[in-house]
Amino acid sequence: MSGQIRADITGRDNDFRLGWAWVALCLALALHVTDEALTDFLSVYNPTVITIRQRLPFLPLPTFTFKVWLTGLILAIILLLALSPFVFRGVRWTGAAAYIFGIIMLANGLQHMVGSILMGKLMPGVYSSPLLVICSIYLLLKVRHRKRVAESHV
Repeated sequence: MSGQIRADITGRDNDFRLGWAWVALCLALALHVTDEALTDFLSVYNPTVITIRQRLPFLPLPTFTFKVWLTGLILAIILLLALSPFVFRGVRWTGAAAYIFGIIMLANGLQHMVGSILMGKLMPGVYSSPLLVICSIYLLLKVRHRKRVAESHV
């Protein structure tokens, strides 16, 4: 098999794996949002934001009603899932998007778990946080691997 053909197959295989890692993180996020909705996340989030605003008024942190919060997150998840075909095809910008998505969701999951430890109680959203962390790490590993394979075939 020639080097170019093998590089194309390897590239498609990596794009395929990255695509499924992207979808897995989108689904983990959907489960996480469900977890937060069922455990009254906004009862912790909104008072925290109000306290932070009092101490740091220059930070533009929003508070939410349940309907606006849930609708916004559902739309975000739909948008992220709608980007999946681009990730599966290996469109160039999807690597950066995967890094950003993975890092934000990793921080989100860790924040719920660390918050639970620091507060001495299970915080809303903590039940699904380990899955969010695992899927985030998996996505970050897959995008890193895709980049390394692409660089090795240049």
